[in-house]
Amino acid sequence: MLRPLSIAALFATLLPMAALADPSALDVAAPFEIKSADPVLSGDIFQKMDVVETLVNADASGTLLPSLSDGWKVSDDRLTWRFHIRPGVTFHDGSPLTAKAAALALNWSSKKEGILTRAPVASIAAEGDDVVITLLKPFAALPAFLAEYRTGILAPAAYADDGAVTALIGTGAFKATKLEPPMTLEAERFDGYWGGAAKIPAVRYSGISRSETRALMAEAGDAEVVVNLDPASVARLQSVDSLTVESVSLPRLLLLKVNIGLPFFDTVEERKALSLAIDRAGLAQAVLRYPAAATQMFPPAMTGWHDDRLEGLGYDANAAKAAFAAAGWTPGADGILENDGKRFEVELLTYPDRPELPLTAAVLEQMFRDVGIAVTINSTNSSEIPAKHAAGTLQMALFARNFALTPDPIGTLLQDYAPTGDWGAMGWRNAYFAAAVQRLASEGGGDADRSALATTLNSELPVLPIAWYQQRVAVSKKVKGIVIDPYERSLGLKSAEFVE
Repeated sequence: MLRPLSIAALFATLLPMAALADPSALDVAAPFEIKSADPVLSGDIFQKMDVVETLVNADASGTLLPSLSDGWKVSDDRLTWRFHIRPGVTFHDGSPLTAKAAALALNWSSKKEGILTRAPVASIAAEGDDVVITLLKPFAALPAFLAEYRTGILAPAAYADDGAVTALIGTGAFKATKLEPPMTLEAERFDGYWGGAAKIPAVRYSGISRSETRALMAEAGDAEVVVNLDPASVARLQSVDSLTVESVSLPRLLLLKVNIGLPFFDTVEERKALSLAIDRAGLAQAVLRYPAAATQMFPPAMTGWHDDRLEGLGYDANAAKAAFAAAGWTPGADGILENDGKRFEVELLTYPDRPELPLTAAVLEQMFRDVGIAVTINSTNSSEIPAKHAAGTLQMALFARNFALTPDPIGTLLQDYAPTGDWGAMGWRNAYFAAAVQRLASEGGGDADRSALATTLNSELPVLPIAWYQQRVAVSKKVKGIVIDPYERSLGLKSAEFVE
């Protein structure tokens, strides 16, 4: 007679053999797939795993810090930036980090769909020990852009003649030994790391899309760090003695984007009516299990961007119905709104990589049905959102957007709303807003400039904020020194260690 397997034993039989091969490695499980060895495509993972580094770093408050560049300066006309390369840094293949090598990596990055395409860069060259970046116009946000993962620096040997990345050769505390997209990255301690050798001998990343599977990995002890837990898993894992469940507020938002070119959303009044139909507080508590209703675009943790004086986005289903009626939408025989023969029926696109998204979509479907809007949910690959945006066929999308892609949120605003971007507003044009974002990126500015941008987003609602995020991570008590970074740049692997 066969005895039933424990959850841990059953799950172990389902894991790839490689995931159980090296007990000395620290395992990280997260929902994000590795697309390739190119930092432009998967640099966020390589950065978190301490394999690839950027010229500039940032701390947990978003303050810029030296990294592969140990200092920088700008010319009086603000058109020439010089980033001095830190001496004594070695790539994982043994070659030295030089200004020439760093300039080569940045030049290849600037030719791809990376963050540098949004900066007014005229040229990137090496002069002695400096990477010299010449601009077409002043751009105060450049150092923050060079902290973004898509500007990760690889060795010259990592690139083919056409700029394609053929090997993952960085400068970080861990050296890649195995890369198998979309799921697996294995890396061993790089003893020649300029910041001092890590204490952990090896690390391993597994891209596991299902939240339930990641939670089982934490519970079974098959991963020491498990990122992006769903609320149900958080409740269960908090009672597991071998784990600590940690959370931190993030500059990331749950957003509902609408196609403003459609007759459902082409007026501010209709978008405000749609916003009024959303019970953000109830949704956040029921789905996310923490009080994080987004009353405006920027959360309180984003100092200088959050404005306490703004009138918050509220909930009033009756007011929403009245506003739709004023805009010409009246209930049909089945209760769904109609206007000039057009039925208010739309597709809501989302994706399961973040487990809260399909659940939130289901709640929104019911809230919108209550005011006469028929919604069909399509939970698919996240890449469908920018693809349908570019094709002009997107109707409505629910997604998470990180306003700390660069340590300064101006980078995300510049990419999404000045004037547009695949993850930003669709069909919205506001010349004042686009110019203000461009000016803030070029010249810098104060809290009043940032508040003005927040006010415009709240008054015109080109996208609808739903909730502010918290990152929830399960960490094994067998390891100490793990960092839950609100800017999602680091897990602290290079300073972490196993507990005896």
